[in-house]
Amino acid sequence: MWDTNNDSKSNGGFDVHKPKPPSPGTRTLDLEPLGADTVMATAQQSAAPSVRRGVQPLRAGEGSSFLWHKLHSLLGIIPIGAFLLEHLLSNFEALKGPVAYGAQVKFLNGLPMVRLLEWVFIFLPILYHACYGVWIWLRGKSNIVYYPWAGNWLYVSQRYTGLIAFAYILQHVIRQRFMGIMLPEHPYYAFHKVQMELSNPWMVAVYIVAMIAICWHFAYGVWLFAAKWGITTGTTARKRFGYVCVALGLALAVMGLASIWAFVGPEYRNAPEEPVPAVSFFQPTHPVIGV
Repeated sequence: MWDTNNDSKSNGGFDVHKPKPPSPGTRTLDLEPLGADTVMATAQQSAAPSVRRGVQPLRAGEGSSFLWHKLHSLLGIIPIGAFLLEHLLSNFEALKGPVAYGAQVKFLNGLPMVRLLEWVFIFLPILYHACYGVWIWLRGKSNIVYYPWAGNWLYVSQRYTGLIAFAYILQHVIRQRFMGIMLPEHPYYAFHKVQMELSNPWMVAVYIVAMIAICWHFAYGVWLFAAKWGITTGTTARKRFGYVCVALGLALAVMGLASIWAFVGPEYRNAPEEPVPAVSFFQPTHPVIGV
């Protein structure tokens, strides 16, 4: 409202103020409401935003996060899962005694380029899988207090079992691989080295808890892998495959616990430090004639 006259006019006891004239260049709309002479300024319409053709660029980290997440999921199956199966089968040889266990350790350390293989397909994948898993854990939220559903409890259990597994693997590799006597040069010492570590009851408890946590983590990881990669589609397929994963986890846990028993049980309690494998000599019945 603008006053077009600085002087006020009396109108029946009331002062009537007329509006000031609009500034030059302002669009006006003449309105005549009752009791006053007014003008109203209208807002100028802004120009329509221009729309660019093409694909919207990815947000920072959106595409790369998807790839890193997929790599984390894949490494949990190949090669880490494959190594877990091999390791449990190798440890199962302990049930046959120190010599059979040492022979298995010797065979593994005799593979071509074994040092390169263990770093590329064991140590580095486990390190990435563990570190990225912790990063996912820190960014996620379970909500088990407010939403105590099965999915949230499985999420929490997967994170804690993964943390237990990584802590156990870290100490196990350091103590068995890089401390004390070197098993690659003395493979038949392996049974005694593990047996000495398990002579402590607390370490036996650590091994048992870690074995159950690792088998659970792997079994549920297989179920998640099948669901995320589109192998099991639909609720029915995932439910049925869940039973398969539970059976797999239980079977692996039984194998692992049986291997632990081989080291602490009474059968091989007084095993020698470095047993000598039996050597069979072939004695021909007929004399060998040399040329």
